[in-house]
Amino acid sequence: MKVIKVKDYEEASQKAFEIFRDQVKEKPNSILGLATGSTPIRMYELLAEDHKVNGTSYKNVHTFNLDEYYGLAPTHPQSYYYFMTEHLFKFLDIDLNNVNVPKGNQDIQAECDRYNAMLAENQIDLQLLGIGSNGHIGFNEPGTSFDSVTHYIELDESTRKDNARLFFDGILEDVPTHAVTMGIKNIMEAKRVVLIACGDNKATAIKGLVEDEPTTSLPASILSTHPDFTLIIDEGAASKLNK
Repeated sequence: MKVIKVKDYEEASQKAFEIFRDQVKEKPNSILGLATGSTPIRMYELLAEDHKVNGTSYKNVHTFNLDEYYGLAPTHPQSYYYFMTEHLFKFLDIDLNNVNVPKGNQDIQAECDRYNAMLAENQIDLQLLGIGSNGHIGFNEPGTSFDSVTHYIELDESTRKDNARLFFDGILEDVPTHAVTMGIKNIMEAKRVVLIACGDNKATAIKGLVEDEPTTSLPASILSTHPDFTLIIDEGAASKLNK
């Protein structure tokens, strides 16, 4: 595990941007694993800016997103497909046929099987992650098996409260109760993994990831066993570490 400590969210986003930009430059047909939520927004802005100014091309890149809310169509303003379009895809030269986000409004088991089959045939070169205050990655909530693959899951209330505050105008009732998420096994099969964590509210989870043994009560903790894992943390997220 490589730990990069930075001052703040801006610097964390810059570090992550550089890793992803370099990946695409070195391998123009990279397969990228992407995340949603508030954490990657600035990194996506930097990728879009770099594409506009420097012409870094994504026309041969394929992407796989971690998760999607259950019951939301891709066109729904709160869906993660919509999020990715508005924050990243519409600013790049990426072929939307190469973009993959789980479909939350399909037959759920069939969709999980379809996504797992696609991931089995397309090993992710570089996976981006955020982390929930409860240690979730993707929507793999505490208690999720480390052997899990793409599945349907009920969201913890803490996750729904976090997302209500960030994206649903604070209205908990508007946040879906379930989601489709890439499993922990899928995430661990990526060649490289980068996790960004910023803010004091992530400090307890980061302490558990860095200093404790892997446990399903803290899903992100398994990342410490990944052969090529980079953790980017700001001062707030690092505030409870012993070193």
